[in-house]
Amino acid sequence: MSRTLFISDLHLSGERPATNEQFFGFLRDEAARAQALYILGDLFEYWIGDDELDDPRGDPLAKEVAAALRRLAQSGAQVKVMHGNRDFLIGRRFCEVTGAQLLDDPSLVELERKRVTLMHGDTLCTDDLDYQAWRRTARSETWQREFLAQPLSARRDTVLALREKSKAVIQAKPAEIMDVNAVAVREAFRTQGVSCLIHGHTHRPARHEHDVDGRRCERWVLPDWYGTGGYLVVDDLGPRLIRF
Repeated sequence: MSRTLFISDLHLSGERPATNEQFFGFLRDEAARAQALYILGDLFEYWIGDDELDDPRGDPLAKEVAAALRRLAQSGAQVKVMHGNRDFLIGRRFCEVTGAQLLDDPSLVELERKRVTLMHGDTLCTDDLDYQAWRRTARSETWQREFLAQPLSARRDTVLALREKSKAVIQAKPAEIMDVNAVAVREAFRTQGVSCLIHGHTHRPARHEHDVDGRRCERWVLPDWYGTGGYLVVDDLGPRLIRF
């Protein structure tokens, strides 16, 4: 039986050891029985550059996660990784070390003879104008080149400061602003020409039905791992959300 798994928004960090261990267990158990594992963004709470993996001063957790993904890839499972809003600096070296393939956002795949679009989901949250402006800045070559030119310690200090600022900003925003925009969702279905969309980012796991130009479309939102965690499985029985 074909079996494909989708996860996102794990936000792995040294501050949440229980979640880290849950992830390693997930790789050894559920993922080891799958043909493919798709990580649709925010695997890490933050990622300050692939040199974390080679520098002796790099984050030990980053190296442990990379080694675990490498073991999964070597076992025969396909490992696919997409940038999130926290780990968009994952690059070529990460893929070399882990054996993973870096996906574009959005990406089109075929699952059980059905074309499906995969996204992280942040580009659908178009009502959050402040975030979209920051996203354009952080994804620019200039910003990334200047940021990566700094020492690891300086980059880590910058990101931790940004995290604290982000927490304050999020608390002040209405919750609906940080959810997907209905027009953006319909446009994604139209542009991609699909009837199924899978994404994370919003931390609101669910299955949604949409009417797009007379077509019935479905949108699966992946669970975050701040709480119990979970994943989407797609196999011969169809897609379904699994909570731990």
